Amino acid sequence: MKTFVVAVLAIAILALAAALPLAAAAQTWSNVSLVDKNCSAKFKTDAAADAHTVSCALACADSGFGILTADGKFLMFDKDGSAKATDALKATTKKDHVRATVTGEMDGSTIKVQSITLD
Repeated sequence: MKTFVVAVLAIAILALAAALPLAAAAQTWSNVSLVDKNCSAKFKTDAAADAHTVSCALACADSGFGILTADGKFLMFDKDGSAKATDALKATTKKDHVRATVTGEMDGSTIKVQSITLD
């Protein structure tokens, strides 16, 4: 009987552990181009995105923001991340060559942004 109770408890604990979502690990992308979604298709590489101006990015802010990876893949920010990007762009004195360090968690193809620092 004692073995049966232990086995049932073990199964219950394993079932509970399997039901809990796994905590996503935060990732950091350093020295990446910060671009708006509308303009992201214009740039095939993150180096090409260096010509993207802050004024253009702010004009297209309603489309949301993301980063271009070194291989040219656009990773969209979540809504809060786009708001953080807008705030950072409004505060910068840069005109173009907007590079950032972004920390967040991937959720499908979207980054749930925790922090953005312009480089």
